[in-house]
Amino acid sequence: MRLPSLLRRTPFRLTLLFLALFVAAAGAILAYVYLASASEARTRAEADVRNEFGSLTSTYSQRGVDALNQALVDRILRGDAYLYILMRADGSKITGSLDASPVDPAKRGQWITFRLTDTDVNGRVRRREAIGLEMQLAGGERLFVGQDMGDTEAYLARLTQALWGAMALVILLGLAGGLFISRNVERAMMRLNRAVAAVQEGDLKARVDMRGGGGDELQELATGLNTMLDRMEASMASIRHAGDAIAHDLRSPLTRMRAKLEVALIDAEAGKIDGVDALGIALDEADQLLKTFNTVLAIARLQAAAGRTPDPAVFDVADLAADMAELYEPAAEDKTLDFAAEIERGLLIEGNRPFLAQALANVIDNAIKYTPAGGAVTLRARRRSSGEIEVSVTDTGPGVPEEDRERVVQRFVRLDNSRTEPGSGLGLSLVVAVLEAHGGRVQLDEGPGAYEGSGPGLRVALVVAPAQAAA
Repeated sequence: MRLPSLLRRTPFRLTLLFLALFVAAAGAILAYVYLASASEARTRAEADVRNEFGSLTSTYSQRGVDALNQALVDRILRGDAYLYILMRADGSKITGSLDASPVDPAKRGQWITFRLTDTDVNGRVRRREAIGLEMQLAGGERLFVGQDMGDTEAYLARLTQALWGAMALVILLGLAGGLFISRNVERAMMRLNRAVAAVQEGDLKARVDMRGGGGDELQELATGLNTMLDRMEASMASIRHAGDAIAHDLRSPLTRMRAKLEVALIDAEAGKIDGVDALGIALDEADQLLKTFNTVLAIARLQAAAGRTPDPAVFDVADLAADMAELYEPAAEDKTLDFAAEIERGLLIEGNRPFLAQALANVIDNAIKYTPAGGAVTLRARRRSSGEIEVSVTDTGPGVPEEDRERVVQRFVRLDNSRTEPGSGLGLSLVVAVLEAHGGRVQLDEGPGAYEGSGPGLRVALVVAPAQAAA
């Protein structure tokens, strides 16, 4: 038979486990209290009996058996709590509150425990525990002194009942608390399960309802799950957008390439042109397509790294910046651009040099591509006052309006003023992916400003943390 879901919850099972441990501990404490109380009561009773025995034997030693008999009679008439019996040497009773000695002849001189039987006011028979000691006197008489332990036994019984009652109350309260906690946990888990089930069915907008959360572990789990779903939804949207954008952006190059191949084929068949030139153009188009795909794959690899730098190594950014300056200075001169490099030394970082080189190359290439002839491009590598390493590229081109700076770093986004230039719109998105994988960031700011009809320019800064060994 399957138990209700509430009773199968882990909190309820833990509650039962803790209750079982508590019952075991409480049972041990109860046994200890009972045994300690019983031992203390018996020890005190034995001490009282010894004192009474000493008092009576002293009377016997000083004044004889008649005085002892009279002392016993007086004590019995007073209603003392002790039990007495004085016997002759042959065992016949002289006086006492007991009819006969409860002591076996073989146990004389030893402490014994026995049961007293009497009737209460309602005529019910009662059996109470008692202890006693029998000794032989100097004249051959035997004296037994005992004490009724009924009151102590009743006290221990009441104590035991109280402890068992308290334990039963704790068990009931524990079960009630376990059920209450289990119901609360079940409600919270149901909210989580509903969100997970909705996502499994394809609803990526499903979120965990966190109303009424108390900031506990379940609240943290719900927050983490919602954050994960937000990122998953954003990733899926990015994938859909990338797919749409790839299909849109590659359609024209593929169409052009097919048209050129078709024209080349027709002209070659007619003997009008040499098909080698047309095939060369088609190969250029194919190379551009491959470059686009390779860039998309590189971005995917970086994003799959989840903030971890792939194949990191410590190197000097100054060397990388110097290499990039040497590589792109001739291209800038060919376009009659003033290219300058301001590089500090000793800028050690930990990262993937090829990826960072590609990111910096994209930024410099964009600066040279969009800066009009006669303009300037400046490459700087320095350490900020905060300790971070910054590599920036500043140009005097048309720049990027402030309202478009967040959008321009997204995949396949190209502004209107760049539509006439070749490219796929993946350059800055690759730069952002590289910097995010290195725990850094990309900052886009206005360049030197408008001057003689040019500008306002653009400043792109790549900011990363220094290597730990150099920090």
